[in-house]
This record gives sequence, C-alpha cells and structure tokens, in this order.
Amino acid sequence: QLQLVESGGGLVQPGGSLRLSCTASGFTLNYYIIGWFRQAPGKEREGVSCISSSGGSRNYADSVKGRFTISRDNAKNTVYLQMNSLKPEDTAIYFCAAGPWCGSSWWRYEYNYWGQGTQVTVSS
Repeated sequence: QLQLVESGGGLVQPGGSLRLSCTASGFTLNYYIIGWFRQAPGKEREGVSCISSSGGSRNYADSVKGRFTISRDNAKNTVYLQMNSLKPEDTAIYFCAAGPWCGSSWWRYEYNYWGQGTQVTVSS
C-alpha cells in the first residue's frame, strides 16, 4: 500500500522550532509534488506548504510565510517542513500528501497517499 509517513511532531513552547519529516512507504517521493496540510480541532484542513518534485517551486500559506520552510532531499526520499517562531495557533495535526500541482490555489487540487499525521502542540 502506498502511503506517506509523517514524523517530528511534539510539544514546543511559543517561539520554538520543530522540523517535520515526510517519507514514503512503498514508493519513491522523488517524482512527486508534496504538500503539507494541517487540521486543528474544529477547523477545516488547511494547506500549509507545497514543493515541486525538483524543489524549484514552493508555496506557503500566508499564515506561515517567513516562519516555515519546506525542502526536500530526494537522496533520502524525504520532504521536510522546518517550523520556526511557532505560535499557539500552529497547533494541529500535520499531514503530508502527494499532489498534481504546486502553483496557485494548490491546496484545492486532489492530493493522495495521506499519512496518519503528526501532532504539533504549541503551548507554554
């Protein structure tokens, strides 16, 4: 079964940092556009960031611009989300998925191979 696996979440104080990782089970990520999404309790799923297969194109939600950085290491079959200056409103379950587009309104496109997610909690 093709699936993505997220890791790296945890509890962090406001202003702190975390790095999330997204790896693949059963296939290589190298040829896929990868997106990070998050969902907080009682809220709709939000597109956070995406990266093209080469890494040359990236997009970010306005709420995380300047704080989060998406990157990929195809040799390690891994996509990362570096999260700095974390705020309590960043608290959510973070998911990665593979999709067809990383341009305008990328989060509206159909993304697949969702993982189980990793919990990020920002609290003092």
